[in-house]
Amino acid sequence: MAQSEIVITEVNDKAGREAFVDLLYRLNADDPNFVPQLRGEELERYTPGGNPYFEHARCQLFLARRGGAVVGRIAAHIDELALAQPPEQGMGPGTGLWGALQAEDADIAAALIHQAEQWLRGQGMTRVLAPMTLSVWEEPGLLIKGFDHPPTIMMGHNPPHHRGWIEGAGYHGVKTLATYDLDITKPFPPLIQRIVQSGEKNERIRIRDVDLKNFDREVEIICAILNDAWSDNWGFVPFTPTEIAYTAKKMKPLVKPDLVRMAEYDGEPVAFMITLPDANQIQLKAVGRNGKPSLLGWIRLGLWMLRTKPADMRVPLMGVVKRLQSSRMASQLAFMMIETIRRASVENYRGKRGEIGWILDDNQGMNAIAEAIDAKVNKEYLVFEKGL
Repeated sequence: MAQSEIVITEVNDKAGREAFVDLLYRLNADDPNFVPQLRGEELERYTPGGNPYFEHARCQLFLARRGGAVVGRIAAHIDELALAQPPEQGMGPGTGLWGALQAEDADIAAALIHQAEQWLRGQGMTRVLAPMTLSVWEEPGLLIKGFDHPPTIMMGHNPPHHRGWIEGAGYHGVKTLATYDLDITKPFPPLIQRIVQSGEKNERIRIRDVDLKNFDREVEIICAILNDAWSDNWGFVPFTPTEIAYTAKKMKPLVKPDLVRMAEYDGEPVAFMITLPDANQIQLKAVGRNGKPSLLGWIRLGLWMLRTKPADMRVPLMGVVKRLQSSRMASQLAFMMIETIRRASVENYRGKRGEIGWILDDNQGMNAIAEAIDAKVNKEYLVFEKGL
């Protein structure tokens, strides 16, 4: 075998998945803005029976080798729930996905993308959306703006040259997702303060903390609102009950009652906002570049989890029931939840900045809310499309 020949093989066992995950750490070890996640969690992400995504999706991992050494990886997958969505919302019949691309050079990347396309074509797919790692709810899109600072919790990161690799394979951008950076130490503009104060005087509106004693029930309420609120959005795929339980279990150590707010109108839950302390800040310091913390690293992680301060914040999800979305009530509830969480973040966790998103480029309501509180776009992610 020539030393320069690229050989691509399927991953079908634990050893292959470990090689798949370990490559991520090796190829990004010198990037100061790459945040190593815990290796065990990365392995679970790609393991059937671990990640409930596999209950409604079929996935094939691939490894590229050259001279016997692992030099690249990609995941091709098909989400059955995505196939059932209306085509005009971005997914729909015939839509395959790939993600988790890592490669030592452009030739390896091109070979991996071609392999993913071949597999998807063989499964009957007629178009590709990429990158998606894995579900649209996890890390959709390729980072195209904001390479100069680390991502916050549950957001992706990649080197700038990945864009050239993807466009070189014949892909074009189809949807931009943005995150907004916000200085939470500053009060909101006077107009927003008046809107919040007006809502606080309205006896029909109640903004409350999440009830951790009835956590499972609260999660059900949030996810019911989420599936309703996001159902018309581009790329929407519903959360399943299993995914709901899995995500809640993962997030619970980071969930603080004063950072997750529910809005009730006439006693009915109609909106929610989830804010998480940015664990990526401590992971940059405590987790080794190989995803394995030292003993001291585990101690630092444990102490931070107990205190959760100082901590900046990320708002990964918020939603208002669809029937209210075209009303003034929707923005008022959003501003009220944002303001109460802003206060708690500063007073209880010594937070200085927050990040809102991702937000679709055509989500006029949410983009307007972000701009109204003087938030600025700090990162952009692009989803690409190609016909097969």
